[in-house]
Amino acid sequence: MNQASDTWVKQSAFAAPIYCVHKPEFLDVINQVAQDFIAKRKLDADLNPNYPAYMTDNINYDPKVLPFANYVAQTGWNILEDQGHKVDNLRTFFGAMWCQEHHKHSMMDQHVHGEGVQIVGFYFLNSPKKCSRAVFHHPSSAKVQINLPQENEDNLTDSSIMMNIVPSPGLLVFSNSWVPHSFSRNESDEPLRFIHFNINVAEAGTQSSPPPAEVI
Repeated sequence: MNQASDTWVKQSAFAAPIYCVHKPEFLDVINQVAQDFIAKRKLDADLNPNYPAYMTDNINYDPKVLPFANYVAQTGWNILEDQGHKVDNLRTFFGAMWCQEHHKHSMMDQHVHGEGVQIVGFYFLNSPKKCSRAVFHHPSSAKVQINLPQENEDNLTDSSIMMNIVPSPGLLVFSNSWVPHSFSRNESDEPLRFIHFNINVAEAGTQSSPPPAEVI
């Protein structure tokens, strides 16, 4: 059999998509809200030298955040629908939305989000030189266990077991909650700030058209 003459059709099954879009129009408001929430957190707790980062309370309850929150929640719904999920009877809402400020040497271990979370994501507020990178990891432990060496680790291919995203102000990133993520160590003298959010779904009744996203 001459394989060179065969016509092969490649189908990408069981994908772990990552979605990115630049939304700088939200930066001014979200930066101000983040600044206020982080300042409050700093009054309540000192910076832990073993984990030099601040995590705020949920910010999605702040009225100033509503336009951003509506956009993010609706985008989460759109992603689930585009992936083929039956969501016409579901609405999206935030399990959590909080600000993180990572100081020098801070990092985030690889993890996923449970408790019904369907979509997770980040909104980057700054990008200091030598700051952390967001890392998404291959969700299959079997793939990671038997993976062969990559020809070029700088290229994102079917052989890749992780994907790095360099933060930039206004960059909004979404992924399914079952895709493990982490952050590399922050080597910058300036803190890295971003919003982290978890999107859940709930029954929306018997509406015939896609229900609007809801922030609760």
